[in-house]
Amino acid sequence: MTTEDKGTAPVEYAPEHTPRMHWTQHAPEVYKAMVRLDAAAGQGLDARLRELVKIRASQLNHCAFCLDMHTRDALAAGESVERIVQLSAWEESRHFYTARELAALELTEAVTVLGDGFVPDEVYDRAAKHFGEAELAQLIAAIAVINAWNRFGVATRMVPGHYEPKQHK
Repeated sequence: MTTEDKGTAPVEYAPEHTPRMHWTQHAPEVYKAMVRLDAAAGQGLDARLRELVKIRASQLNHCAFCLDMHTRDALAAGESVERIVQLSAWEESRHFYTARELAALELTEAVTVLGDGFVPDEVYDRAAKHFGEAELAQLIAAIAVINAWNRFGVATRMVPGHYEPKQHK
């Protein structure tokens, strides 16, 4: 890939990698089930909050494909570039987020990383203060589903950079 800016020499980027496989073609029923599960998990959750959670989990899991997708979807849903950029350091830039969003991000990290094999009570309790039981169940489901998507993306080396917002909706 080459790009040219006004008055500068062309910049040569690294070549795009190829995916290990197109898993959706080889396991179409699993893909369809994941799409349905993703839609069910997102019901009742604010679109921008859902995308912030998906971006943060994807950062933690190093899923470039999902980062590309959910950053684009977040922007399309009206999220600001500034808040997306700050997500990787949300604990140091708490003032960009509401208390409810912070609780969701903290829960996302706890569910995604499972540091000691469980989600700490204090993290769960903070989330429970901001979300009713039904909405908290949906949030946990959304976190679990993006983690599953991330594992498909990382395992098969899905290629970022070609997604159009809401392409898979």
